[in-house]
Order: sequence, then structure tokens, then C-alpha cells
Amino acid sequence: MTVTRMCIVCRARFEKSQLIRVVKNKNGEIAVDTTHKQEGRGAYICGKTCIEKCLKSRLINRAFKREVDKSVYEKISAVLEERN
Repeated sequence: MTVTRMCIVCRARFEKSQLIRVVKNKNGEIAVDTTHKQEGRGAYICGKTCIEKCLKSRLINRAFKREVDKSVYEKISAVLEERN
């Protein structure tokens, strides 16, 4: 059985390993989780077009119901560039 998660932008389901995970830990810190193992609430983004839409719409703010620093969005873009 494969574990699937939903992209917060396009709402499509993918295998967990194919997505970029952003996590908010119990201290309220938000970070990109490259290991997919950090504790906390996660939000997933699938690919380049969704990341661009996420940056424009600031969807991570909505997912975590708080203002997210621009550095988190920059880290997401960096992780995507590393994958390609």
C-alpha cells in the first residue's frame, strides 16, 4: 500500500515521496521537511507550476493559518531546483 498526500495547490494526490513537505512544528516554526519525518502539521506541494501558484497566492499562509516568512517560500523554490 502506498501512502498518498494531496497537493495544497492543485488538490491532486501523489505518493508522499514525490511531494515537497512544509511542516509547522509544535513551537510554531515553519520549515521545509526534506526527510518527510519531522513532527508537526504538514502541507504538501507537488511541482514547479504549483510552487509558482503557491508563491503568488501565499497558500502556505492559509494552510497554517498564520503569516509565513518569505524565507520559507525561498527554501521551497531551492528544494525544487535541487530536484530538477
